[in-house]
Amino acid sequence: MASKVLPQILNKRAVEASDELRPVPDIRTGDIVQIKLEVPENKRRLSVYKGIVISRQNAGIHTTIRTRRIVAGIGVEIVFPLYSPNIKEIKVVAHRKVRKARLYYLRDKLPRLSTFK
Repeated sequence: MASKVLPQILNKRAVEASDELRPVPDIRTGDIVQIKLEVPENKRRLSVYKGIVISRQNAGIHTTIRTRRIVAGIGVEIVFPLYSPNIKEIKVVAHRKVRKARLYYLRDKLPRLSTFK
C-alpha cells in the first residue's frame, strides 16, 4: 500500500514546486492561449505560440494540453507539457464556450473555426 502513496506525494510536491516558480492559469478546453517557450537550440530566443486548446490530459506533473492553430492554410497541433521548464509564460487570451471535453472535431471542420484574431 505504501508503494502507491509515495509516488502520489512526490508528484504533488513536484507540481507545487513548479507552481511556485511559474504559476499555471486555469486552462480549459476552448481557451485560446498564448504560450512563450524557449527554443531548445538557442536559449536566448523566445517563441510565441497562440492556439486553441482542443484537449487537456491531467496526469499530475505530466499534465499536457493539445493546442491547434492554422499556419499557411494547414492545421498544426502541438502537445505542451504544462509544467515544462522550457515554457516561460502561459496566458489565456480568450475563452470560447464549448460543450465537449475534447474538440477533435475541429480537425474536420473548416479552417475558419480554428482561426482567431
